[in-house]
Amino acid sequence: MGFGSYDESEQDNQDYDTDFEDDDGVSTSENTHDGDVEYEFSASNDELLDKLKHIKEDEDENT
Repeated sequence: MGFGSYDESEQDNQDYDTDFEDDDGVSTSENTHDGDVEYEFSASNDELLDKLKHIKEDEDENT
């Protein structure tokens, strides 16, 4: 056999394991967490809006 060749007889009658009865699957509630998230911002709303304005201006210049 040369490079890239394969034995076609190996492709016939392949057995696949399709028995999934023992598979419990994934529990989506396994990692459910209750709690709070708090954020602290060091910039004021005006500073954030100015920064957003500059970002949008930069996007407009680059397009």
